[in-house]
Amino acid sequence: MSFTEALANQSNVGLTSGEAAALLERWGKNSFGKKAKSHWLKSILDRLRNPLVCILLAAGFISALTGETGSFAIILMVVSISIAMDICQQRKADDAVERLSASVALSARVLRDGHEVRVPSDSIVPGDVVLLSAGDLIPADGVLLEAKHLFVDQSSLSGESYPVEKVVSVSSNLENAAQSSDLSSETKCFAGSSVSSGTAKLLISATGLRTVFGELSLSLAQQRSATSFDRELQSFGNLILRFTIVLVVFAFVINISFHRPLLESLLFSVALAVGLTPELLPMIVTVTLARGALLMAKEKVIVKRLSAVQDLGSMDVLCTDKTGTLTEGKIELFKHIDLDGKSCDEVLRFAYLNSANETGIKSPLDDAIMRAFQDRGEKALYHKIDEVPFDFERRRVSVLLEQNDRQFLCVKGAVEEVVSVCSDCKVGGRLYPISEYRTRINDLFSELASSGFHILAVACRVNSERLSGLTVADEEKLTFLGFAAFLDPPKQSASAALRALKDDGVDVKILSGDHELVARYVCNELQFTVTGSLTGADLDALDDASLSLKIDQVNLFCRVNPSQKNRIIILLRGRDKIVGFLGDGINDAPSLHAADVGVSVDSAVDVAKQAADLVLLEHDLRVLHAGIREGRRAFSNVHKYIMMATSSNFGNMVSMAAASLILPFLPLLPFQILLNNLLYDLSELALPTDNVDEELLAKPCRESMSSIQKFMLSVGPISSIFDFITFFLLLAVLKADQTLFRSGWFIESLATQILVIFVIRTRRKFWLSTPSAPLAIASVATLIVACLLTQTRLGALLQFTALPLSFFIMLGIIAVIYLAIVAVVSTRFYARGSLR
Repeated sequence: MSFTEALANQSNVGLTSGEAAALLERWGKNSFGKKAKSHWLKSILDRLRNPLVCILLAAGFISALTGETGSFAIILMVVSISIAMDICQQRKADDAVERLSASVALSARVLRDGHEVRVPSDSIVPGDVVLLSAGDLIPADGVLLEAKHLFVDQSSLSGESYPVEKVVSVSSNLENAAQSSDLSSETKCFAGSSVSSGTAKLLISATGLRTVFGELSLSLAQQRSATSFDRELQSFGNLILRFTIVLVVFAFVINISFHRPLLESLLFSVALAVGLTPELLPMIVTVTLARGALLMAKEKVIVKRLSAVQDLGSMDVLCTDKTGTLTEGKIELFKHIDLDGKSCDEVLRFAYLNSANETGIKSPLDDAIMRAFQDRGEKALYHKIDEVPFDFERRRVSVLLEQNDRQFLCVKGAVEEVVSVCSDCKVGGRLYPISEYRTRINDLFSELASSGFHILAVACRVNSERLSGLTVADEEKLTFLGFAAFLDPPKQSASAALRALKDDGVDVKILSGDHELVARYVCNELQFTVTGSLTGADLDALDDASLSLKIDQVNLFCRVNPSQKNRIIILLRGRDKIVGFLGDGINDAPSLHAADVGVSVDSAVDVAKQAADLVLLEHDLRVLHAGIREGRRAFSNVHKYIMMATSSNFGNMVSMAAASLILPFLPLLPFQILLNNLLYDLSELALPTDNVDEELLAKPCRESMSSIQKFMLSVGPISSIFDFITFFLLLAVLKADQTLFRSGWFIESLATQILVIFVIRTRRKFWLSTPSAPLAIASVATLIVACLLTQTRLGALLQFTALPLSFFIMLGIIAVIYLAIVAVVSTRFYARGSLR
């Protein structure tokens, strides 16, 4: 069925299931945000462009040209294993994220076979009739068949910050409207936008990459900017590259100056480059983050963006709304009173008529009003003429009703905004100028707010002249009736969660649309200390520089609108904070995208879930706190690998380069260096499973290349010192020839590299921190294999020889002293706060 056919046959029954299936087969899935899986060949080529892999390939190429087929084979094996494992783990990670994301997949209401059903958004096809209401994400481009007070947020497409009104086109113009890509069209809705208010029926004209949004996605590479962790990993790669170039050039020049064979010198330098290259780093990162995502899923945190795991571990500021997060989110109408403070049925009745006739998604306050009134046929007595929906600027909703030729304008909303359009008030059945009761209104409001009530003001007007429609300009000269007071009790679990976040180094800032007195009441009930507060009006009065100076000391923001939330987040990020934002409303989407970590909940509107990086399956800060700790666990295990590559590994390569200055032969043959590097890498594959100390989980994780470089220069030389002690013992005590020397140092260098992880992996005394069983087994197994290798015929083929028992006794003593000294140095290094 073409769109033209759909227009000709448009009705209230929509497509049949058979038609929808055929159209889905014809047009494909309505998908433009998710990338297709890369072909395996492209995945390989992408990884071959990595600078570290390029170093290895260059080394292998040189080995092949010079006839060193053994070295070439080992280098090729190292590169192949690294790339294969990285691709395999990335595919597994992508599949896991896809499965997890499917549990919070976006859906839409459509008419199929004459019935309203909810289907995944990616199964929408041209010709479908989609039902829209406030909060819905528009799944595809289409023209309006029906629209009631429909306002659409197109900011993601047009950049316009205010919602635009959409109307129905006449039937003769529907097909022309469907072909239009003009965002200013009043009769067409576009994928990527969202419904701010109102309801509609939308006939889909284009899906997927054929939508305006899809076309934009093809021409614009809209990627999230690199996270701090991504940037630091890149810096780490550059750091290793610089040291590699310096060390390789140094070793090559020295060997040539000693008149050693050119080919041998070249191969030795190439082997050094391989030994310094942390070729498994991409794979270690992928495995660790994927494992973190799966563990977070068990804690009811769904990861939509894999790198968000590391961002969550780094997060040190969390901005969150109050309702539903710090409170139960189960609001009940507790009082409906007039300005005498007495219960008033008129306040409840007009509040009910407003809520019952309001279109779009009912707010929890509307639901509470309707439950309290228990309609006894009251709504049927009134005919609705028009409404002005709620928006975040006016903060009120107005409904125009008619009964027996009399028109009533019913208004409810935030107290300040309702009072501003009232000219008088009703007290004891009589009308008085509202100016005479301003103080009374403020006092009564303060009394209710300080007791923790959510408060709406209710006003009305009997029209002296009939209106055919309603506009914002008609909201004037109203009569103030009283207050509807709602209670949303603080969540019992929130107090403990707030304390846990504070103890773990996360500064919680509450961004609320409520009055300050209401927000402070909840904070007091939860024993959350307010260090400073600002209102939306205060924010408007401060420029960015002034607000930036205050923002660290303020943890309660009241009466803030969406743009002000955005401004707060951007300023916090500008102060080198890693900012998380927890939101679930239509107006939270920009802030979710602006934050380093956008967090929403499974019950959130589609717009919020689409913008979020993480989705909580429970609206509970305890769930987020558990996710933060899993993020820190993943971060810490990646950090351990980086520490390894910049300490003993680096030290051993420096020792090798320096040894070539004083020895009449190469300390290790090129292919032996490569084998040493391969065995070491295999021993570290279990690092993502390692345990993490509690103290490392209790503070945000931040990587610093300057600190890592200091750590490398502090710990690396210790390894070199013990390498030279080993050289002395082999030559002076064991009277080793070339083969015995190389066999002994091969084992010593590998042992010190592998064993030092048990010291570096913890800030405690290393015997008080238990490594994971897989890491311990992998490390011990690799050492056993290496020792057996030198004692067998295979070792002889690799130009090794059997080592005497006396060597292993000396090795044990050297290893114990080495680990003890590294433990002391690293403990002092950490104690000075030099790292993270």
